[in-house]
Amino acid sequence: MATVLIVDDEPPIVELVRFTLEDEHVRVLEAGNGLEALEVAFAERPDLIFLDVQLPRLNGFEVCRRLRLEPGLEKTRIVMLTAAGQAQDLARGRAAGADLYLTKPFSPLRLLTLVSSLLPEVPLWPER
Repeated sequence: MATVLIVDDEPPIVELVRFTLEDEHVRVLEAGNGLEALEVAFAERPDLIFLDVQLPRLNGFEVCRRLRLEPGLEKTRIVMLTAAGQAQDLARGRAAGADLYLTKPFSPLRLLTLVSSLLPEVPLWPER
């Protein structure tokens, strides 16, 4: 079973990810700030992390950079979440080690398509 960590301080975004992915194929973990994200990621070793850029306590770029330095997490897929996909944010995310960007708001279909492309064990059309 794939494990996905959603790191965002906006409950509607967390709920959208949980509702879309939480089934027999994906275990969804949550963190509401940057420090909590590191704690959960270090303890649980998720396969994929959705990481908001604007977080309390530690921003998403710094969290991403620290995750990339952690043995065993350097290959975890990281998708940065941003409300505005500005060129400087994209460059900072890449420099920190992010794999991709997803601009908010996003649809459940876009989310599921992205997860399926990054984690082959997650089917695009899960049976419910």
